[in-house]
Amino acid sequence: MKTHLIIFLSLIIGCTSCMAQTTTESNADFYVAANGSDKWSGTLESPNTESTDGPFATLEQARNAVRDLKKKKPKDIVVFIREGFYQLNKTLVFGLEDSGEGSQTITYAAYPGEKPVFSSGKAINGWEKVTSEIPGLPSAANGNIMVANISDKFLTLYDEEGMLPRAQSKGFITEEKTNGRNRLHFPDGTLHNYKNMDDAEIKVRPHHAWITNMLPVESYNAKKQTVNTTIDATYAMNVLHFLKNTENAWVENVIEALDEPGEWVLNTKEGKVYLWPRNGSTVYAPQLIEFIRVEGKINEKKAKDIPVRNLHFKGLTFKHGERYTLTPDDAGLQHDWDMFDKANALVRFRGTENCVIEKSHFLHSGSGAIRVDLHGMNNTISGNHIEHMGGGGILLAGYGPGTKDVNKRNTVYNNHIHHVGEIYWHSPGIFVWQSGENHIANNLIHHLDYTAIILSGCMTDFFAKMGNGRELLRTLRRYEMPEFEKGLSLEDVLPYLHTKDNVVEYNEIHHGMQRLGDGNAIYIRGAGKGNIIRRNYIHDMVADMIMQAAIRTDGGQTGTLISENLIYNATSQGILTKLDNKVENNIVANIIAPPRGYYLSVREGPLTGGSIKRNIFYSLSASDTFIDELPPGKEGSSEDRRGRALARAMDSDTDYNIYFCKPDVNKGTELIKRNQKDGVDLHSKAVDPMFVDPENGDFRLKPGSPALDMGIVPLNLSKVGLRKEKS
Repeated sequence: MKTHLIIFLSLIIGCTSCMAQTTTESNADFYVAANGSDKWSGTLESPNTESTDGPFATLEQARNAVRDLKKKKPKDIVVFIREGFYQLNKTLVFGLEDSGEGSQTITYAAYPGEKPVFSSGKAINGWEKVTSEIPGLPSAANGNIMVANISDKFLTLYDEEGMLPRAQSKGFITEEKTNGRNRLHFPDGTLHNYKNMDDAEIKVRPHHAWITNMLPVESYNAKKQTVNTTIDATYAMNVLHFLKNTENAWVENVIEALDEPGEWVLNTKEGKVYLWPRNGSTVYAPQLIEFIRVEGKINEKKAKDIPVRNLHFKGLTFKHGERYTLTPDDAGLQHDWDMFDKANALVRFRGTENCVIEKSHFLHSGSGAIRVDLHGMNNTISGNHIEHMGGGGILLAGYGPGTKDVNKRNTVYNNHIHHVGEIYWHSPGIFVWQSGENHIANNLIHHLDYTAIILSGCMTDFFAKMGNGRELLRTLRRYEMPEFEKGLSLEDVLPYLHTKDNVVEYNEIHHGMQRLGDGNAIYIRGAGKGNIIRRNYIHDMVADMIMQAAIRTDGGQTGTLISENLIYNATSQGILTKLDNKVENNIVANIIAPPRGYYLSVREGPLTGGSIKRNIFYSLSASDTFIDELPPGKEGSSEDRRGRALARAMDSDTDYNIYFCKPDVNKGTELIKRNQKDGVDLHSKAVDPMFVDPENGDFRLKPGSPALDMGIVPLNLSKVGLRKEKS
């Protein structure tokens, strides 16, 4: 593992120094400008009405010129893009002929000090005020609606402030009748026979707290109070399992719901878009989901791919991308949190090595920002700002479970990610699936509706399942594995799980889990062994939803080290551990608990081989519980029903911990006495660890702290979060 870290650090240093040498000066091989011409040679000269030469007008033409130059001069090549707005109407593809050969790099970068913006937004013109009556329009909108003729279909819309909210009905709770994955029952009076039902979509949280689906309406039956959808939801569209009184469905894009400034409705039958403007700026309809794709030769059935190498993108801005939709052939990753090998990000590396996207800005788009799919090795994603996305931030997604293991050793460093998942609420900031040996460090992730960082692969029971269900089953490379039967063990499938040996460190995460439930700041499940989650600062995970933990190892996860993390002001749980995972030298303070008030949960065991050592659990509330165990013999629990063993602190190496409840020191003392009867926590203490200022988030240890005598290592937060980089 130390070797991997040295490689990661050298990649960061090498990449940064290389880019500094090639892009800080204003000399380049070719230039692109918004007022250039693709008939010119790509020189720097500023064009005017009398110009006969100058920069190219498009990145596509610059790419073509680079191809020609490569044949003549095998050297590093730089293309600078000048300030301006570049409208894209088709995906720009870089292939094998665009690779840097050997150690040669090819860089497409913003001209120093300038900001080129790539958008697929097409301006909608010809707006007129609606003066006649619109059937079904809410009275609040009368006199405020503008209309324009359109010929395209789009699912998102933008003005200069960002994404415009599509008209959405009031939420309702699906009735518990005969709901299915493509059918829901609605309560009487909640839905209506909307005028443009063919364009309507159902936004639904189907049964579980951790997923949202956007589903086009196929048919509507007012008498039976049912809606059928053209695409299946992830689960049956029943009420939320733990939240039966929480709204879980909405209707979007119907004129009857257009009742707020900024909202809009598209009616494709009429060829019109209706908008209640929130300002006087230009309105854009997106034309593309994917702006740039770097694509090697992918050999799905063979062991080896041929990747594109050494392409660098720096300082570019991407916005106004369309929202992706589910299709019948999609293959879902865990819980459909994203889709396998799908073109749903603004920039996509699909078959790449040593490629770089850095210091770029991704914003105001309906899908994700960056994907590294299938073959993806030694790529670097660093210093980017990702905000206000309908989908996720960064996805590393290798091949499905099997023997082909070629997505690894990537660096995700120093990215600022926030307000992602604004349409698909479950979309994480960083998602690692079937990808290993990656370094995920110093990222700042905040204000999102679900989990910040997910490490995932495939859960054991899917290997023995039959059928062609969307979630995970379609990703399995069964021809590379033996035929599994029910009753298989985790050890049977571990060779095919490639989310292993990842290092997740020095990240700062706050204000996650703003809308969904049963999620976390950092989550790992269905991954391989050797993952390390350390030295992260997780704080202010404060939301109404109580079903969450700061760091969670979910069902069947094994071989994980959770160490030297600081968790402060989080809702419901601190660290949830199981099996042989190790929880060592963490600080968990001020968990906002009711009614699931515990600091460390140990369930789904046994914890044989696991450890809970040298942690500080610090409570500011007398009502908190330090350790919540499901006691043996508790009949009827979900764990018992699923045949899972029950974990207890006594099953692990539990010792040298501090349990301190400031309002009631006896809570820690009593816990230690109980544990010592079971032969654990023999050296643990219920004493004040002597933090500098815990009420205000300063968890440095004062001189003389008893934690130091117990071997607890002080946490150094000076290395956490975003790092300042040279321009």
